[in-house]
Amino acid sequence: MADTSVKKVSAEHSPQGNLGQKYLASGVHVSMRLWEKESPQAEKEASVRDYETVGFVLRGRAELELEDQRIKLEPGDCWVVPQGARHRYHILESFSAVEATSPPAQVHGRDET
Repeated sequence: MADTSVKKVSAEHSPQGNLGQKYLASGVHVSMRLWEKESPQAEKEASVRDYETVGFVLRGRAELELEDQRIKLEPGDCWVVPQGARHRYHILESFSAVEATSPPAQVHGRDET
């Protein structure tokens, strides 16, 4: 029988990761996290993750550098970072977004490096 339990998570009381992300609802195959009021910062190194990410911009602006592409992200935009793709984010102004990752990013600290 399939798991039919319902989970409700309040972002106000969600645990926060070392990078500033809030962990939201998480299932077996997908999880959500919230990035709030991310500020422009110094250049970061590109990273490669062992999970796929889809996101939605709530407010602010950023630029996603994905392999050899640059994509502007603004409120209402969605994006996908495929598993294994080299990428980095450039925050252009105070930025908030919701992301879903599959498999869940927080398992075994995958998103903390």
